[in-house]
Amino acid sequence: MDIKIGTVLTLEPTTSEKVERFKCKVVEKKDNIIFITYPVDTKTDRTVYLVDGSQFRAIFRNDDDINYAFQTEVVGRKMDRIPMIMLSCPPDDEFIKIQRREFVRVKTPVDVAVEHLNQFYQFVTDDISAGGAAIKLPISPPFSEGDKVKLTIVLPYKSGEIQYIQTDAEVIRIFEKNGQMLASLQFIDTDELDKQFILRFCFERQVMLRKETKDLQ
Repeated sequence: MDIKIGTVLTLEPTTSEKVERFKCKVVEKKDNIIFITYPVDTKTDRTVYLVDGSQFRAIFRNDDDINYAFQTEVVGRKMDRIPMIMLSCPPDDEFIKIQRREFVRVKTPVDVAVEHLNQFYQFVTDDISAGGAAIKLPISPPFSEGDKVKLTIVLPYKSGEIQYIQTDAEVIRIFEKNGQMLASLQFIDTDELDKQFILRFCFERQVMLRKETKDLQ
């Protein structure tokens, strides 16, 4: 993926306990290293100091107005005419095209506990996004379309970290696909930080699935 000089990057920390976004600009590129200006916090407009080893999801838009994201890490800094921070740049097959980042849907199994009418049920997702999920159901589901439920979603990251996301949801649709009963759930009033955790998880899984597909080719 050719990231041009002057491209604006949005950096989102992948290990932070709060929602943060930083803006910066690409000023140089060499091999698998991107050199950026010192980033600015989008909320405070203050310059941010990034520690070596910090990990981020970087998002940018190309000339065709298509958004892409990739995982990156601070690998150093360079003092030149202007001070620059050095970011790792992955190979092309690890760039993910994104349309609406909040609704990137990934087909992957995730454990979900559903509370309905003071009863708890355990399910596994068929797919998940920051806006909702499809869960696999037994033949007779314990709830109906239109019901409101409470969810606890278990997100395991490749680092070994586990996040537990709690959110309300509405059962939008119950249907059969390839012999499997599924329920489509739409998340309701999900905490902004929890949305970021789901986004991070979905992005990690996309990269992982992309690598697995490449290894099979």
